[in-house]
Amino acid sequence: MSKPPLGFVPEPLILSLSSVLPSRKTPEGLLASRKFKQITASIESVGLIEPLSVGKPNREGQHILLDGHTRLVALKQLGFDKAPCLVATDDESYTYNNRINRLSSIQEHLMIRRAVERGVTPEKLAKALDVDISHIIKKLNLLEGICPEAAELLRDQTFSANLGAVLRKLKPTRQVECVELMVSANNITVAYAQALVAATPSNLLVGETKPKKMTGVSADQMAKMEREMGNLQEQFKLAEQTYGQDILNLVLAKGYLAKLMANEAILRHLTRNHPDVLNEFDSIVRMVALDK
Repeated sequence: MSKPPLGFVPEPLILSLSSVLPSRKTPEGLLASRKFKQITASIESVGLIEPLSVGKPNREGQHILLDGHTRLVALKQLGFDKAPCLVATDDESYTYNNRINRLSSIQEHLMIRRAVERGVTPEKLAKALDVDISHIIKKLNLLEGICPEAAELLRDQTFSANLGAVLRKLKPTRQVECVELMVSANNITVAYAQALVAATPSNLLVGETKPKKMTGVSADQMAKMEREMGNLQEQFKLAEQTYGQDILNLVLAKGYLAKLMANEAILRHLTRNHPDVLNEFDSIVRMVALDK
């Protein structure tokens, strides 16, 4: 079996930036964007990590830039006149960065921790990423106090570095339960986590031996909120278990009603005797999304 051909020349070439032609205009406001400032700070601190991607040279020896437009602008802003480039070997049109798997928060945490273990200081990381050092420290300690089961549920998710501080207030069993709820609801936010912590019984909180107190909320109101949150969580889990079957039933019902409405005899009967039912059937058939 023959090996597939390489899409790029294996070794990057050092090309003059004047010979690299952008394939699109620079977006307005790019120079003031957070992303551009981070890229510029990273290049200043550690150099260009990912080479530019360019096409094969034309007759004038110029290359069309395929990927790396923001990096190209940053390099020119910093005064570079050359940069390493990967040259594509085929002539097929390819949309770079069309489908990207972004780093999850835990993957980012592991990369930062590995860099620190290899001798890179948090200060240097903060400078390279153009962020405050406290942000690096939070990401470095992201999983501290989080049980392995909860961390596994969050493995492919993107969330705030402040979420760990909230989850650390919970005992492991409650951590897993709350993370399951957040993932199922697609609402992995600090505010939602804080609401779950507020509705958590004291025996499931780390270091809590006395009933929780909140400004303007009595002990009876707190207990009622905990019961209502518990009931809501149970109802949510039940709805989640039957969601797939319910959607399938709705799709089948919509298809059946569409065929029913196409029958002229039935349509006349409903128009004459049951106009209200006809309106409901018509709204279901015209429905684009089943959640509306």
